[in-house]
Amino acid sequence: MIKKIAIAIFFMILSFRNATSVYAQEQIAPEEQKNYQAVVTEILEQKIGGEAVAGELWQKLELTITSKGELATQKITIENRNPNTTYQIGDKVMVYQANQDTFLIADQVRTDSLLILFIIFIALVLLISKWRGVGSLIGMAISFAIIIYFILPRIASGSNPILIAILGSIIIIPATFYPSHGINRKSSIAIISTIIALLITGFLANYFIDFAKLTGLASEEAGFLQAMYPGLINLKGLLLAGIIIGVLGVLDDVTVSQASIVEQLKGANPNLKTTEVYKRAMHVGHDHISSVVNTLVLVYAGASLPLLLLFNDAASSFGELINYEMIAEEIIRTLVGSIGLILAVPISTLLAAWFVEGKVLESSDHRHHH
Repeated sequence: MIKKIAIAIFFMILSFRNATSVYAQEQIAPEEQKNYQAVVTEILEQKIGGEAVAGELWQKLELTITSKGELATQKITIENRNPNTTYQIGDKVMVYQANQDTFLIADQVRTDSLLILFIIFIALVLLISKWRGVGSLIGMAISFAIIIYFILPRIASGSNPILIAILGSIIIIPATFYPSHGINRKSSIAIISTIIALLITGFLANYFIDFAKLTGLASEEAGFLQAMYPGLINLKGLLLAGIIIGVLGVLDDVTVSQASIVEQLKGANPNLKTTEVYKRAMHVGHDHISSVVNTLVLVYAGASLPLLLLFNDAASSFGELINYEMIAEEIIRTLVGSIGLILAVPISTLLAAWFVEGKVLESSDHRHHH
């Protein structure tokens, strides 16, 4: 979260460089700037055109700092020249101090809306999943903690993103699977299957990132990182790390579901042989593959929708469009992730069938001995 705020501040500083009213005085260094929460208490002036660009709304606002500290309750005046945002009395915003006398609006304060949505999410999870939902929420919290406090700081300090992503994933898998699905054979099979599928996915991603000559510089975020940490972060490795972590969550769904199906089939008919259990579970797995792959494609397409719209009316042909790195990057991300998911189904099904058959045989021998 801190890194995202830093990137946002960096972007806004660049966008306001030409504003002479802001930069007429000695500036505060970016690393010394602080964010403050404030509320719009009065609209001092508002008009269209004039000092603003013709046809665009210009506002002069009085804000009151609500953050604790030396500036608490202080009233400040800010000009809003953003044509896409209009502020009303009572709106909460984030501001930062550009120089001794000038503040700029960084963004809206969205804490309230995010908190309400998060509470609704937790309530529905607990209402529908009950105690199993508690485990899944614990797993989610562990995942966030590992990403924020282990993966991100180490990548930001210059560690190999691929190695950190793999180590982080190996920690996340058991730390989230067991609270979510219980400490049992099904979870253990899913963990082993997920690690195998993840390693295959990482190998494929690494190979095709090099094969396609991707640099990891296609996104704006990568450009900001390069500017903030020049030469420190391996952006190609960061791209690969993102693919590994991105596919991890969907692998959880696939491997646990297939292991559960095998257990249910064997429990319903203990006389089924391993090959028969595998075949029947794979019939369900075929549908699982179809739905999950389609979901993955739609998720990536949805995340890249603004980018796809930019190329929608382009004069270039389809063959030319897919050669742009930003498009090729998403295609490789989707296809590699899909391959990992497809392979996870037979891997988890086969391992589950073997383990369940062995357990049944051990139980039968034990009963026969007695």
